[in-house]
Amino acid sequence: MKLPHLLRVEDPPERFAPLIEAARTLSLRTGWLELGGTAHPVPPVLEAAAGLGVLRAVEVGEGRTVAVKPLRGAPVLKDLLREHFRGCALVLVRGEVEAPGLRLEGEGFVVAPAGAASRSYTPEKLAETLRKPHPWD
Repeated sequence: MKLPHLLRVEDPPERFAPLIEAARTLSLRTGWLELGGTAHPVPPVLEAAAGLGVLRAVEVGEGRTVAVKPLRGAPVLKDLLREHFRGCALVLVRGEVEAPGLRLEGEGFVVAPAGAASRSYTPEKLAETLRKPHPWD
């Protein structure tokens, strides 16, 4: 399975709307992963089911699905990506993760890979770059 590209962010999701829209225009899926949060509020019925040890508790409503999966031990990033972000070209991760940083700069974005020079992109150019297997090398 091909894993999505990861970019570490600090800003809230709405700040990345131009990038998400540019990716969608190219038929590329984008995901958001919030690491280190409290995962609350959880609907009480899902909280109760998860507390009993079910594999997964799911609530489906108008326009969205909420799923709660109890964890034993620390989450494993590769498992999270495989389970929740299959088919995504990019996952924006807010939290501690080894991944290039992404920040807003003016109307565009700057990608800062570890140990390499930062690069500036328009939302459209950054979305196009996500088609490459190793875009930050």
